[in-house]
Formats: sequence, structure tokens, C-alpha cells
Amino acid sequence: MAETDPKNVQDLTAVVQTLLQQMQDKFQTMSDQIIGRNILFQAQMVDDMSCRIDDLERNIADLMIQAGVEELEGENKTPAPNKG
Repeated sequence: MAETDPKNVQDLTAVVQTLLQQMQDKFQTMSDQIIGRNILFQAQMVDDMSCRIDDLERNIADLMIQAGVEELEGENKTPAPNKG
């Protein structure tokens, strides 16, 4: 019986090490998937914000045209001459 005990302990140790390695691999896979999803989500958010900023710029330009304001030399803005 003394000869089988060390073998059982070695077998048990090997099984536990294998299980721990499998768990580590699964956790790493899950972690990689979560990180990948976060990167995709952040990229989508940046794209969405870019589209919203473009829309906002167009709306501001439309409002400026409706108000008769023209942009001259960057930040200097002057009202367009009144027609009438």
C-alpha cells in the first residue's frame, strides 16, 4: 500500500494541475473576449460621436445661413447684408 500512495498523490497532483491549467485557459479566453468587445464598443462610440459632431456642425452651418451670418477669416463672423 505504501507504493500506491505516492502514485495516487502524484496522479492527484497531475489532475489538479491539469484542471487549474484548463481553468486558466478558459479565464484567459473569456478575458480576451471581454477586452475585444470593449475595444469594438469603444470604436463604435467614437464613430457615433464623430457622426454626431458632423451632424451638429451641419446644423450650426444651416442655422448660420438661416440667420444671415457668414463666416469670414476663421473666427470673425459678420452678419450678411440685409436684402430688402
